[in-house]
Amino acid sequence: MNKKMNYQAIIQDQMTISKKLLADYHQLGLHETELILLLQLSRFADEGNHFPTPFELAQTASFSEEEAANMLRKLVQRGFLSIEKNDSDQTPISESYSLEPLLEKLYEEQTAVINKEEEEHIGNIFILFEQEFGRPLSPFEIETVNSWLDEDEIEPSLIKAGLRESVLMSKLNFKYIDRILREWKKKGIHTVQDARKASRQFHQNKPDTNQTDDTRPKRDTSFYYNWLEGE
Repeated sequence: MNKKMNYQAIIQDQMTISKKLLADYHQLGLHETELILLLQLSRFADEGNHFPTPFELAQTASFSEEEAANMLRKLVQRGFLSIEKNDSDQTPISESYSLEPLLEKLYEEQTAVINKEEEEHIGNIFILFEQEFGRPLSPFEIETVNSWLDEDEIEPSLIKAGLRESVLMSKLNFKYIDRILREWKKKGIHTVQDARKASRQFHQNKPDTNQTDDTRPKRDTSFYYNWLEGE
């Protein structure tokens, strides 16, 4: 008769392994034995041992204690592993292995692509502003845009929407754009979709002060809203 399985113990026995690490370790220049050593370090850390000895690492692997020591040294030298020192006042001085350098190498290419896309997206903002203003931006105006991005943490797409709204209102100046962005922030508008909805509601409720003859056809401004599409 089979014993009943302890599913709770099985669940507690699991550990998280990066799929990207298993797929790309060879491209990073890691050998299978080095990968096992790194996974063992992660296992020991999960169990509370953040600085296992080469002897401890070799106990559950096919490599020897000497080979474990050599691999640890080379992994540190190659920038896959680091040794952190803990010298806080509450605990005695101790050392621990950190896998953070490995993760940085594993994801640095992906992070670089994301950063490049963000830089290109932000760079397009300045190009769009210069196209609409028909001139290069002044240093003060560039600083204003940077302030919206860095200090106010406004999404680039929302800044573009503010610029386009100012064009719609025929008030192409930085003070008016700043007022739009601050008003949106005050109302909790943080996406282009919300800005598009608020803009439509505003223009639908706004009386046409230029209308002097009821028989005159109303100006079609629907094409302006296409500016806010697809952001």
